Amino acid sequence: MKMKKNFNGFDFLQNNLVPLMFIIICVICYPLSGFSPSYLLNEIVTRMGRNIFLILSLLIPIMAGMGLNFGMTLGAMAGQIALIFVTDWQIWGIPGVVLAMLLSIPLSALLGLMCGKLMNMAKGREMILGYMVNYFVTGLYQLVVLFLMGSIIPIIHASVRLPRGFGIRTTVNLSNMRQCLDNQWAILYKGVKIPILTFVIIGLLCLFIIWFRRTKLGQDMRAVGQDMDVARAAGINVDRTRIISIIISTVLAGFGQIIYLQNIGNFPTCTAHSQIGMFCIAALLVGGASVEKASIGNVFLGVILFHTMFIVAPKAGGAITGNAMIGEYFRVFVSYGVITLALIMYEIKKRRARSQGGQLLAQAQKEGGVQA
Repeated sequence: MKMKKNFNGFDFLQNNLVPLMFIIICVICYPLSGFSPSYLLNEIVTRMGRNIFLILSLLIPIMAGMGLNFGMTLGAMAGQIALIFVTDWQIWGIPGVVLAMLLSIPLSALLGLMCGKLMNMAKGREMILGYMVNYFVTGLYQLVVLFLMGSIIPIIHASVRLPRGFGIRTTVNLSNMRQCLDNQWAILYKGVKIPILTFVIIGLLCLFIIWFRRTKLGQDMRAVGQDMDVARAAGINVDRTRIISIIISTVLAGFGQIIYLQNIGNFPTCTAHSQIGMFCIAALLVGGASVEKASIGNVFLGVILFHTMFIVAPKAGGAITGNAMIGEYFRVFVSYGVITLALIMYEIKKRRARSQGGQLLAQAQKEGGVQA
């Protein structure tokens, strides 16, 4: 009994090392930051409304065994293109957000289809391929927004175009739809603004994911994620199922980027999407998720821990060193470092499981030989 408890304790520590590290970092940094509890809580709630939808879009490809979808950035770019059109058409508020979401669907689905087909050609290397596809599509995105828009694609308002007559300005102003979702039905409680409508939308997506897992397609994705060969033998179209998972993820990422940007109120045309995938994946891993397993609970815990660190680290760094930029560098370093650490731990765990499986097989063969 004692040995079993020790093993479970070690197993728990190994599986939750990243969340525990971040809890320790937040506990140490919070008193040094000097922020009041109400300010910190307000910031955390704001960032939850801003980021959770985006991070939830990562869950379905993980369920299908495709790992962390770095290709979600393609959906973010589709959402930004839709917002540029809505801004040019001067459709503001919630109607503008809804129209942008509808406009983003065809482009997100097309990009997701392309990404999914490429990932089927590189099975086992989906994450690195998704990361590299981002650079390729970013080049196409910049070609569209800096040259085609205004010259070939009609852009009406001069406030959106560059002075030369084509191309989109460096920053797209969304002030007329800023926080239109967050302010709808918002509640102010002890200095903390709670964006009810935004959380309702997030809750609906959580319910959709829970329902989707129980559907035939969701069960097929889980089967593909567990073993592609067994799923194929069971009559499941593995490649088609994987492509659908990436399309759904990309479309949801487009919606999430629109929700994110309406909260900010503007976005840099060429770079707003550049760190979205990295930070969302880092937040998910901070919540205790892995390359092959993630839950809605991991999303919420990850957002709270990751963004608490983002809020308190610069001030804590300034208090310790006298230079707030140290904290800024620290949080960027941690966001990349946590992905590296999580991937290393996943690979170690995978190799250990493979080694234990080999030992058990060898032992079984040996016992079978002895009996014979």
